[in-house]
Amino acid sequence: MENFLAFEVTQAENVFSRGIVRKQSDSLKKDHVRVQVEYSDINYKDALAATKNGGVVRDYPKVIGIDLAGTIIESNTDSWTTGQKVLITGYGLGISNDGGFSQVQDVPAEWLVEVPQNFSTKEAMKFGTAGFTAALAVRALEKEDPEKNAPILVTGATGGVGNTAIALLHQLGYTNITAMSSKKTQADWLTGLGASDIQAPAEILPEKKSPLGKQKFAAVIDTVGGNILAGLLPLIQYGGCAILCGNASGITLDTTVLPFILRSIKMIGIDSVQIEMTQRKQIWQFLAEHKTILEKLSYQEVELTDLEETIESLLNGTHTGRTIIDMGVSK
Repeated sequence: MENFLAFEVTQAENVFSRGIVRKQSDSLKKDHVRVQVEYSDINYKDALAATKNGGVVRDYPKVIGIDLAGTIIESNTDSWTTGQKVLITGYGLGISNDGGFSQVQDVPAEWLVEVPQNFSTKEAMKFGTAGFTAALAVRALEKEDPEKNAPILVTGATGGVGNTAIALLHQLGYTNITAMSSKKTQADWLTGLGASDIQAPAEILPEKKSPLGKQKFAAVIDTVGGNILAGLLPLIQYGGCAILCGNASGITLDTTVLPFILRSIKMIGIDSVQIEMTQRKQIWQFLAEHKTILEKLSYQEVELTDLEETIESLLNGTHTGRTIIDMGVSK
C-alpha cells in the first residue's frame, strides 16, 4: 500500500491542527519493519497528544497513537518476516516516532511483539496499553500474595485500566473488590465485571485527611494519582500496598511517611512504556490466556476518520470502557 491515511497533529508557532492526511511510504530504514495496521485503540495519552500543548508529542508533525496491531508487509531485518502478526504498545510510538493511527507504519524491529496464538489483532487492541497496564498492576499485586478475600480497591474503575484490572482480579479469584467511581450509572456493569462494591471517592475518603486513618484496604490499584492517592495511603492496612499506574488527577502527591514507616506499606510503580521485552511478552501471553474477560468489557469500534468525538469524551472525563480503531484495511 503506497498511499495511505493517517491521523496527524501539527503545531507551528501558535497554530495547532489535527486531522486525517494522506501519506506515502518512504524507503524502509535498516532494522525496521513496515506494518499494515489493522487495529489501534485510543487512550487518554492519545487524547492529550491530540491537543495543543498536551505535553506528549515531542516534535511536529506527528502521527499519533501509542498502540498498533497488524501484519508485516515489508521487513529490513532478519528478525521478522512478511506475513507475521505483530503488535506494539509503548516505547516512542506516537510520541517520538509516528504512531498507530495510520493504515501503514514503519517501526523499529526491536519494538515488536508477535501476537500470541489464538489471539487476534483486534483482541490485542481491545486490551491495548490500558489492558497491558492493568495486567502489569494485577501481576504486581499477585506478587504481594494477598488473601483471595482481602479487600482490594481499584480507582478510576470505569476507565480502561480500572475496569480491566477488576475483570482480571475477579477471574483470578479475588472476591472483595471495591470499585471507586463517581459514575453510579455504571454500577451494574462494574458489578458484572467482578466488583463487590461501588463507591464514590467521597464515600471512601474522610472529610478531613489525617496521616493515618482507619485501615480499609489490603491493596489499592490506583489509576488517578493526585489528591485521591494521597487520601488513600492512610487507609491501607498494615503490610499492604499501593500500585500506581496513572495520574489523571495530577502528578503531585501531598502525603507523609507515616503509612510507610508505621504500617510498613509499599508503593509500587507500574511502567508500561519501556518495560523490557521478556516481561512484555509474558504479559501479552497472560492477557491472551485471559481473553475471555473481553466478553465483559465495554468497548466501541470507530473508524480512523471518526476520532473527534472519542478524543473529546476522553478529555472531558465522560468516556467509559475502551475504543478501538478499525483502520479499514483487509485483515
